[in-house]
Amino acid sequence: MTEPVSGAAPVFREAVPADVPAVVALVESAYRGEASRAGWTTEADLLDGRRTDEVAVAAIVADPEAVLLLAERPAGEPAGREQRPGGRLLGCCELRRAGDAAYFGTFAVRPALQGAGIGGLLLERADAEAVRRWGSTALEMTVIVQRADLLAWYARRGFTPTGERRPFPYGDERFGLPRRDDLEFAVLRRATGSSPGAA
Repeated sequence: MTEPVSGAAPVFREAVPADVPAVVALVESAYRGEASRAGWTTEADLLDGRRTDEVAVAAIVADPEAVLLLAERPAGEPAGREQRPGGRLLGCCELRRAGDAAYFGTFAVRPALQGAGIGGLLLERADAEAVRRWGSTALEMTVIVQRADLLAWYARRGFTPTGERRPFPYGDERFGLPRRDDLEFAVLRRATGSSPGAA
């Protein structure tokens, strides 16, 4: 069931240590377990186990070469069922300086709100932040090659495959418990400032 969304745009801010538990809960809900099937970004058919943990998210928040951006409901807007701490959190993403590019990852939107445009707004904010903070000329990211729907979403937003593939870290349970033995990552890249804005 999709949560109601008002016409008000999300507000964006940089995460602080107190946000870590809510970010972990958001990321887990978007990618793992049966609850993630409420959205389309689920990896439940590919991976069991965890997607991240508090140690990993806290490390992003503490890293001077990275930033964790949050998208939240505007102050005063009802949060529906989500009255607990972190209930205003709609989405998040990580930016990490990587030479002339910025790595884009830890990207998640609350499952019941996927498809409402929040992800696209967050991506555009991340693009602008990468330019503002580091003068990045590109965003770079990795996507599991089996995720054709996700690869298509990024293609509509200007990302193209670089041709590079990276191995999935089999045996490292911090990245999940694979359900198949052929997982690998495709590396995608787009120039900053290119905003196709496709739906």
